[in-house]
Amino acid sequence: MIRCRHDDGLTLLTIDRPDKANSLTGAMLRDLIDALADAARLRSRALILTGTGRVFSAGADLDEARAGLATAPEWDALSSAIDRLPALTVAALNGTLAGGAFGMALACDLRLAVPEARFFYPVMRLGFLPQPADPARLAALVGPARARMILMAGARIEAPEALSWGLVDRIVAQPDLMETAQTLTADALAASADHVAAIKEMTRGGQRPATVK
Repeated sequence: MIRCRHDDGLTLLTIDRPDKANSLTGAMLRDLIDALADAARLRSRALILTGTGRVFSAGADLDEARAGLATAPEWDALSSAIDRLPALTVAALNGTLAGGAFGMALACDLRLAVPEARFFYPVMRLGFLPQPADPARLAALVGPARARMILMAGARIEAPEALSWGLVDRIVAQPDLMETAQTLTADALAASADHVAAIKEMTRGGQRPATVK
């Protein structure tokens, strides 16, 4: 369900439930949170988050969503853990991103997407509020009006438009997705954990930069 590999400073997290469009159960969310805690403990310098199959994640598992998972605090805890990780984090989006799974990608430092990916967050239609941190992160990337296009108007964004909006940073063909993600982490993996953490803090808007040790 969640595959995790820690290897010489790189943490690779893979959502592996392609038969269910990589939809996430409560147990899977907790596994991801635990894996991020391990990455922090091991002082990972880079993290890549991806999925298997043609969909990155359809969000909450439908059966568990009906039982309350769609508004569970684990979603925000997960995105907060990604945001806090003092490492370069890359979302390698192997396909469509929907619903609560948006928070994981929004919390990453970089987002790559395959050309076939689509992006939507149908909280207005479903009667849910988005996860607490997601609207601000989304608006910081694409601006308030476009954030409302996604969250309030239910717009489904194709990959080229997502790139032009700043929602993703690069479009990469499926066969090259993981190689590109790994290439982007190479400099961080060659640096010390303290150096990576310091530069990440220096690029946080409105925050006092950390000191390189």
